[in-house]
Amino acid sequence: MSSPLHPRTAVITGITGQDGSYLAELLVAKGYEVHGLTRRVSSGATARIDHLLADPDEGRPGLVLHEGDLTDSSRLVSLLSTLAPDEIYHLGGQSDVAASFTQPEATADATGLGTIRLLEAVRMIDLDVRVFHAASAQMFGPTAPPQHEDSPFHPRSPHALAKVTGYWATRAAREVYGTHAVNGILFNHESPRRAGTFVTRRIARAAAGVALGQRRTVTLGNLDAVRDWGFAPEYVEGMWAMLQADEPADLVLATGTAYTVEDFARLCFAHVGLDWTRHVRFDERLVRPAEVDRLVGDPSKAARELGWRPRTFVPELARIMVDAELSALEGPVSGLTSLAG
Repeated sequence: MSSPLHPRTAVITGITGQDGSYLAELLVAKGYEVHGLTRRVSSGATARIDHLLADPDEGRPGLVLHEGDLTDSSRLVSLLSTLAPDEIYHLGGQSDVAASFTQPEATADATGLGTIRLLEAVRMIDLDVRVFHAASAQMFGPTAPPQHEDSPFHPRSPHALAKVTGYWATRAAREVYGTHAVNGILFNHESPRRAGTFVTRRIARAAAGVALGQRRTVTLGNLDAVRDWGFAPEYVEGMWAMLQADEPADLVLATGTAYTVEDFARLCFAHVGLDWTRHVRFDERLVRPAEVDRLVGDPSKAARELGWRPRTFVPELARIMVDAELSALEGPVSGLTSLAG
């Protein structure tokens, strides 16, 4: 049990990303001592978490960053030995599916082998710790939806293949060595903090830019791809809940709803009073070598076992993301009427 004098300690890999930032906020609010692992190349990219950082000079507690890399086993052993965390949230790795096709070895090393290195570090120093591994819906590939915990994996990208490696490494750590380790099989979850290369963020930014007269179009790839999009802050709540359960179990976190990329574009542009067909251009060069057509999750097990349920769905998500882009580009939404009309 934690207390003000002895708070629980958590380590987050991938701390500078969308999920890492929301999870750090959640854990700090719950009174955790939070430590984040960040690569040297990411050290300047802390905008999402700067407001959480501890300030020793002012005696302010908060998030503490540690330089390290998932490709460096000795650093993982050293850091975990020193911190002796109660919980590890492993979100790090190469998360861009499209980029994984051009960087397959780097993806396998950071995402797949990186998970093995982390779990081996836990085993070697015999930590009494609970480990969450962020697995991916991409592991299912063309398996028919709705995909659930027992659906077969059929990876069709280096990213998905690396995530499958991490998934089975986590299962093995639990079943062979008794590590309290779980896989959260995460379907797409978005927010205004999503990296700018992801399609939802690109669409939201384009809709805001067109509405404000700062651009005319956005170029997209496969408009027919079906995805199950949720809201990232709700998904980190699910991650935390998974590690609080008495018995470790792998669970799907999803909304159970299906929308196409075209649907998301229509909703974003409609929010600012625009017809998406006038501003979206198709470019076949953006189509991946192997596309996954339909990813729709079944979150019923998470609802039964954790009481976790999504609250935000695509129509509201599109509004949230476009409003954030509008605020970033110019100001409040109230000035939109004349621009969108």
